[in-house]
Parts: sequence; structure tokens; C-alpha cells
Amino acid sequence: MSSSTVTALIDTYNYGHFIEEAIDSVLAQDFPADQLEILVVDDGSTDDTRARVEKYTGRVKYLFKPNRGQASAFNFGLAQARGDIVALLDADDYWLPGKLRRVLDAFEAHPDVALVYHPLRQLWCATGELREADFDAVSGDVPQDRKKILRYTAAQTTGLAFRTRVLRELFPLNESLVIDADAVLTALIIFLAPVFAIAEPLGVYRIHGANLYFQPSAEADEQRQSRRIAMLEIVIDEIDRWLLNTGHNLRQPEILAFRRRWRLLRETERFRIQPPTRPRFFWHLVRAMACMNPCLSAKIQAVNALNAGGALLFGYRHYTRLDDWRIAGKQLFSNCTSDQ
Repeated sequence: MSSSTVTALIDTYNYGHFIEEAIDSVLAQDFPADQLEILVVDDGSTDDTRARVEKYTGRVKYLFKPNRGQASAFNFGLAQARGDIVALLDADDYWLPGKLRRVLDAFEAHPDVALVYHPLRQLWCATGELREADFDAVSGDVPQDRKKILRYTAAQTTGLAFRTRVLRELFPLNESLVIDADAVLTALIIFLAPVFAIAEPLGVYRIHGANLYFQPSAEADEQRQSRRIAMLEIVIDEIDRWLLNTGHNLRQPEILAFRRRWRLLRETERFRIQPPTRPRFFWHLVRAMACMNPCLSAKIQAVNALNAGGALLFGYRHYTRLDDWRIAGKQLFSNCTSDQ
């Protein structure tokens, strides 16, 4: 049995209709109550969040603050956290049974790691459908391996648990980050200690249409997308600033590749509201290949090269259909040859 103490840090803003399920999912964990602290950081909610959390008085500590966003909520909550491990949970998500035990077992088995992370199932509220999300399990000393640092994307807030004493080295966070504060944490924690990935989904990410970051529609909401891009700009600046302030060489090949990947992501996000010309999109894809090819198979590299050429012919708006056309073409060719 682990002797570590855990702080479950739940950040919320006007999610009173979800908060009880989030709290209940923590209380249902197979983990000693005297080793578990539950903090709900209410970032200025104006709904019934307080009344709902008060039902848990004695088991949950409720912390109310003015509304300033996710980074502010994390700063406020971490200052109060007493656990050896801080496990994050967005109020509109919930943990699956056994999550804490699996995470703590990983920390015990790997005493050098600062982050244990795992994927989340997606719950599409409109249909009730549960989907498995893409996840690349990268573990170990990430910055020393170019393939690992390019593949590493960690997970969303609810899939993250940190060793508190290491996490505090990244605080306080820039409170301009009203969303995406978790991106700074996962991006920089790898430069402080190794990480460990659990490939099994141990939580559920609820997609309900009002998510602060996720946009389920192929057509981006321009206002939300503009905010998303603005937050990404801050994330990139914060990564560079921290790396410089801690004596890292931004031109080191692994770090340079890592930084280029973030900038390519920024371009991709901008394209959703400012579609690029065909030459610009082609050049973006060429640079993406140059950055990511070291961790891709020869087959995937070849497909990406074909897609880049296709982008010049069909442009940005039809780019996602290239794979569909390629598969349809292969099927047509297969049918023709089988009929001969």
C-alpha cells in the first residue's frame, strides 16, 4: 500500500451541473481517505456550484476566487495543496474506478518520474457515445531522445498527475493563460524529470459543446479559435522564456525540434480561420515533414510526401479528403484487377 498522499485538484467555472459527478468519481477511488485531499477551486462561478459542493463538507475543501482563468485557478489551488502527488481533474470530466491506484503504483514503481499521465475516453454528450482517443505513450527521459520529444504530447488536464515538489518549480503560471495552462505544465515538466505513460484510459473527457478548448465541429468558431490561438502564442512564449531562464540551449537539436513542432501547431490552428494559399500550405507541410520525419516510418513519410504534393493541386480545404480519395482509388484498382 502506498504511503504517498494525494491532492485531487478540481478546477471549475459554472459547471455546477457536472461538479458532483467529478467529486463522486474521486470519492469512489479505492484509496485511503486519510491520504486523499480534495480541493475544488471555484474560479468565480455564478451558478449553483457552491451549494452543490457544500453537500460534501468534511470531505472536500471548497476554495472560491474571482474569475481569472485556468492558470490562476492552478496557482491558487497548488498553493493550498498538501499532497505528495497532485492529480488534476476538470469539473466537467470524471475519473474511472481504479485511476488513483494505477497512478500511485506507477509513481511508486518509478520514483524518479515527475508526471504520470494517461489517455481519456471521450463522452459525446449529444449522443451518449464513448470513443477512444488517440494516445502516444511516451515514457522516460524525453529531452534526450529526438524521437521521444517529437512524439510526446502528454494528455488533457484530467489525465495528468504530478509529483508536487517538482511541479512547484514551474509555478507561478502566467495568469494570462485563461485556458491551456496544462499545456505549459506538460511541455516543461519533461525538462525537470522523466515521465511515465499509462496507455489505458483512466478518465472520461466530456464533450458537451461548451468546452473551453475542444471544438467538435470541423468548422471553427472564429471567436473561440482566435482565443485558442492567442493562448497558444502565450504557451509558446512561456516555454521559450522558461527554457532560457533555466539555462537551456534553444538551438540544441532536440529542443529546437520540440519548439518547431509547437510553431507548426500554431500555424495549423491559424489555418482554421485564415485558410492558406496552396504554396503556403505546401511549404507548411514540407517543414512539418522535415521536423517530424525522424519519428515516422518510411511508409508514413511517403504518404505525407504525396499529400504535400496533393496540397498544391487541391489546396487546404480539400486536403483532408486526399486520404479518402487514395483509399477509394486503391479499392477501384483492386476491383478492376480482380475482375480480369
